[in-house]
Amino acid sequence: MLEHPLRQQLHNEIHARPFERVGAPAQVSHLVMLVDPAESQLAFEHLCELLGNLHLPQPSPASMFHTEQIGPVRLRWERHGEFVSYTFITHEQLGAEDPMFDRCACDRISAEWRARIPGQRLCANHVAVMPEGEIACDAVPDFSAVLDIDALVGSDVADGNAQVFTDLRMAPDGFTRFIVLSKSMSERRRGRLVQRLLEIETYRMLSLLTLPVARQLTPQLNQYEQDLVSIMDAIGRNDDADPQRDHRTLDRLTQLASSVEGLYAASHGRFTAANAYYDLVNRRVGELHEKQIFGLQTIGQFLERRLAPAMQTCAWAARRQQALSERVSRCSNLLRTRVEVAMQQQNRGLLASMNRRQYLQLRLQQTVEGLSVAAITYYMASLVGHLFEAAEPWLHIKPKLAEGVSIPVIALLVWLGLQRMHHRLERAGEGR
Repeated sequence: MLEHPLRQQLHNEIHARPFERVGAPAQVSHLVMLVDPAESQLAFEHLCELLGNLHLPQPSPASMFHTEQIGPVRLRWERHGEFVSYTFITHEQLGAEDPMFDRCACDRISAEWRARIPGQRLCANHVAVMPEGEIACDAVPDFSAVLDIDALVGSDVADGNAQVFTDLRMAPDGFTRFIVLSKSMSERRRGRLVQRLLEIETYRMLSLLTLPVARQLTPQLNQYEQDLVSIMDAIGRNDDADPQRDHRTLDRLTQLASSVEGLYAASHGRFTAANAYYDLVNRRVGELHEKQIFGLQTIGQFLERRLAPAMQTCAWAARRQQALSERVSRCSNLLRTRVEVAMQQQNRGLLASMNRRQYLQLRLQQTVEGLSVAAITYYMASLVGHLFEAAEPWLHIKPKLAEGVSIPVIALLVWLGLQRMHHRLERAGEGR
């Protein structure tokens, strides 16, 4: 049986990035680095450097995902289209005197190695997973030491098997902090919960990358729309005194169309990515199965109020850009039609002028032909006169008389010859 060459690869794709097992207590650190293709390869080499220094197995060159236990920390490395993520997980317990988030999972890895990670840090998160029994849950826990209570967001998640608290603010170390109070649940389910929280933050930041693009486009779109209005006004004016007006307007419109399409090509990919990332955020929020607790906003409610308007701004800019491109296209078609009609009118006038010239040429030709008949007749009659003058002693016919009698005969024969030549030329032209 013949196997498709990609069957194994496609089958394993759904198992390519399995969820990590997360116990309780646990600490998770997550870094997302925005990279270009060259930096993505450097990130892979940077990972290999760390593993090689620790004499650990190296991932394959085509690997998009790799996990490795490095001492007390499990490192999860993932390579995506435009970013690379690093997840550090440790189950070491903090001492009773150690404050939460004082020493996080990523701190167990060399600071010098972390400082040299290729790319630009876009997203950074710490997640503290604790058994629910460690903190009383009949009221809002006191997280004032590590979270902004005024911006606290929390909810029941995973069908009531855990509670999540965060302020979605950037702490002094540059990380956003999540606290998960976990009831009795499997390590795999707890790992899925943690990964969903991390993915929500990752895709939220990636979708927001488009917001500055949308804001930068607004002044340009305003200017282009004003230019289009000016061009439409020029098209609507009738100025027969300026025959080059339509051509100049077409040049302006062509330049505007080029600018609009260039802007569209430069930003369309970003807008498309924003829609995809925002859809993933909504999916991951839905998978949390949130329920409101203690009168706090849920993560979904917070994002609906804060993230949705930003995404609507991006969607509006994308629609406005698309609409402008379509309007420019319609305007171009209208102006081209007008220019073509004007050119047809010019061509019609040119053809009429050519017809008049041909008619005049025909009349002139007919006049010349008439003169030619007279000239040929004159010369032929003169020859006849000379001929009869020479033959007068034998023919006894006066030369002048013979010459006069031959004139109508010669003229008729010459005219018939010209007519026959015209008929042959016409038949030859029709045959072509």
